[in-house]
Amino acid sequence: MFTDIDDITINYEEEGVQVIKELDKVVLSRGAWVTVIFRYRQWDQAKEDYGPDRFTIRRYRKMNDEYRQQAKFNISSVDQARKIVEALSGWIEEAES
Repeated sequence: MFTDIDDITINYEEEGVQVIKELDKVVLSRGAWVTVIFRYRQWDQAKEDYGPDRFTIRRYRKMNDEYRQQAKFNISSVDQARKIVEALSGWIEEAES
């Protein structure tokens, strides 16, 4: 588990292979509940290479001085990410009108 927000990562190694390679992250909210969006690539064993960029939004809750993951939403492609951005941009524009 993580004791500091800045230490939160999704990097994951299994049997000497980095299966999840975190490329970037942005902390969206801080406090007892933390929301972080990550950009990452996942190891493709068949191709012996990393796949395309993916994204995930994760929520962490601070309990007993440690941040523990409570929920996650995986965005599996750049196309899906674009559609989410377009929908949110449209709604934000409407809300600000």
